[in-house]
Amino acid sequence: MNFNNTIQIGDFKIESNSPTFIIAEAGVNHGGDMKMAKDLIDLAVSAGAQAVKFQTFKAEHLILSDVEKAPYQKGTTDSSESQMEMLRRLEVSKDQNLELLEYCRKKNIIFLTTPFDEVSLDELDELDLPAYKVASTDLTNLPFLERIAKKSKPIILSTGMSYLSEVELALKTIYPINKDVILLQCTANYPIQDFEANLAVINTFKEKFDVILGYSDHTVGVGAASYSIPMGAKVVEKHFTLDKSNEGPDHLASLSPEELHDFVETVKKVDAFMGTSIKYPNLSETRTRASLQKCLVANTEIKKGDILNKSNLIAKRTGGQGISPIYINDVIGKEAKKDFRKDEIISI
Repeated sequence: MNFNNTIQIGDFKIESNSPTFIIAEAGVNHGGDMKMAKDLIDLAVSAGAQAVKFQTFKAEHLILSDVEKAPYQKGTTDSSESQMEMLRRLEVSKDQNLELLEYCRKKNIIFLTTPFDEVSLDELDELDLPAYKVASTDLTNLPFLERIAKKSKPIILSTGMSYLSEVELALKTIYPINKDVILLQCTANYPIQDFEANLAVINTFKEKFDVILGYSDHTVGVGAASYSIPMGAKVVEKHFTLDKSNEGPDHLASLSPEELHDFVETVKKVDAFMGTSIKYPNLSETRTRASLQKCLVANTEIKKGDILNKSNLIAKRTGGQGISPIYINDVIGKEAKKDFRKDEIISI
């Protein structure tokens, strides 16, 4: 499977030599409050993220009424309510998504949201979003993957809770329909311990699949995402919040405003560190190169007509003048055209 190696999301082109695409994951940290949602957007803009992402679902289409909360949710929300009751409070309507989309356009940041059910997906499709995120919960939901692939938008696919065979089956389901896919390594708990990040899976994905890669980071603090970039990740995402003490399933595992700024700054610094894959002297190295690299000089006195050889030549720093010793094999065996004093720069 050869997925597209260049993907356009809004005004941002994602490819092997592009800067890292940073998604600030607001998720459900708005708590159902649109003012808070807009404050989250403002925070993502001020931090310098390329996109801010929310989550869209209809609780009745997502979950059965008697399903318990996930273990991490029980520790961060009212344990007496069901997961259905919690999710109903966090729903975002089509009109609210339109409001957030328009707000993002004014703020010059890409609006994304994860659809968790077919009804929400079809509603979002009417808003003409630039891409769709597929949560780890739907990696094995092959009918949903087929449906979202048919929307003909780039797909950002998280792989938490899954086996490699399931990832491969998901990609095989999408591939005949849509070749704009970004595959994210992810460990789906909130938060995870450092040893659970499993960044090495990115290498497995790189060997197994021809697809743009990324990392969905649930580690604590600024965390693991920046380390995924040298491994080939071109997209990273991280949950953030206005206040970690707020009630809700994801606040405690999210970045604080200060941490979000640090996260984006760190990712961009790693991008700068990565530079280019082309090996050549940087502009700043050119003067240093002249000062420090060596050229051929006479190791002894050389008379006109002598044959130049490894005994009567040596390399020393000359300030950039003369013949580089990289060409020694072209110089050896030549006849000296003049007398050379010891340490005189060789010319032929």
